[in-house]
Amino acid sequence: MLIEERILTLFRRNCQHTLTYWSVFFSFGLSIAFLGPTIQDLKCQTGSTLQEITWMFFSQQLCLLIGSSIGGAFTKTLFWALTALFLSSLIISVVFAIIPLCYNVLLLAVAMAVSGLAMGIIDTIANIQLVSIYKKDSAIFLQALHFFIGLGALVSPLIADPFISEHCLGSNSTENATEIIHHFRSSFRSPVILTENSPHSEPVEEKANVAYAFWIMALINLPVPIAVFVLMYQEKLLPFCPNSTPRLLDKDELAMETKAPEGTEISEPDDAGVIVTLLLLLILYTNRVFLFVGTTLLGLFISSVFPCLVAYTEDILEYRGCATTVLVTTAGMGEMTLQVLVGSLIQKKGTYSFLVCGLVIGCLGFVFFLSVILCNRIHRNLTGASKKAAMVEAPPAPASEKAAPEQKVAVIQTESNKCDSG
Repeated sequence: MLIEERILTLFRRNCQHTLTYWSVFFSFGLSIAFLGPTIQDLKCQTGSTLQEITWMFFSQQLCLLIGSSIGGAFTKTLFWALTALFLSSLIISVVFAIIPLCYNVLLLAVAMAVSGLAMGIIDTIANIQLVSIYKKDSAIFLQALHFFIGLGALVSPLIADPFISEHCLGSNSTENATEIIHHFRSSFRSPVILTENSPHSEPVEEKANVAYAFWIMALINLPVPIAVFVLMYQEKLLPFCPNSTPRLLDKDELAMETKAPEGTEISEPDDAGVIVTLLLLLILYTNRVFLFVGTTLLGLFISSVFPCLVAYTEDILEYRGCATTVLVTTAGMGEMTLQVLVGSLIQKKGTYSFLVCGLVIGCLGFVFFLSVILCNRIHRNLTGASKKAAMVEAPPAPASEKAAPEQKVAVIQTESNKCDSG
């Protein structure tokens, strides 16, 4: 069987929780992917330059980092965790709805910051909750969790595509893709001056069109907070819900719970796959076919690295929950800083430097990961040897001490018999 019966039993028992956390991550994916395809329409909507509009990325990533840092504070109880997820997913729907009404780049940056804060809270809480539910079996469920990020990131551009303006950047039909990319790069270096006769200053019709995309995404995301609310109701966490005792485990489920899991999967092959794929992309960077194939393979390998690393680290630290918060926060920090550093290097050295940076970062990550595995093995060997030494050095208990509890039991039984006869 492809999936063990024990894991399927655990999933059936925690089905509603798991599906809710997966749906919340779908909301995360919607939020993280819509900004790129609609950036030109938002630029025209706010009447700003491309250099100014890119501050939205920074504000969103910065608040995502902050949200990831504070998200762990809401995982002390299930009530606070689900309340934070409910409010965060609801905030994302509200932000989608009000984005078409933000005609100022500052207001838009504030909206992006609020959505980034909600995304960071979702990222930390959903990972921690799944790890706390499945523990050593959490790797496969964390991978599915991150699949829903990809699903949301796929759906978001598909929804926005029919409503994206084709004439916001320029109305000249002879402008080709190379000139458009050149415009993007040059506008990062120097502001674009908008004149009254420029097509950039007449985005009235396009603004209305792209607004429909955001409102559709708000409606698509709306079932997510509803699902979290239903879970809170099922768990009797709402004030108007009558208190009830939790359902006890069935005999078969209890047997599955007490069975020792085989171990946590690690992501060494995925890290190696990332490095090999980037190396092939460097060699075959002029091959257009392999560009698509390599990007697909790179996405497949990268998607499993972080969830496996979270599960492995939590396994090392005996599932205390602190590792997930730290990993999610540092991942957000790296995402925010590397965007700036690699983007600056691309502007100075060209697009080929992007692949070089990816290969260097992948190799560093692989080395760090091997170091973590090596340190864990050494630590386990040392602690195992110290435990064996302590067991050998501990003297056996005297026979008189072993017999003492039996004598106490006999005395108690005789006294109880006397009381019954009396």
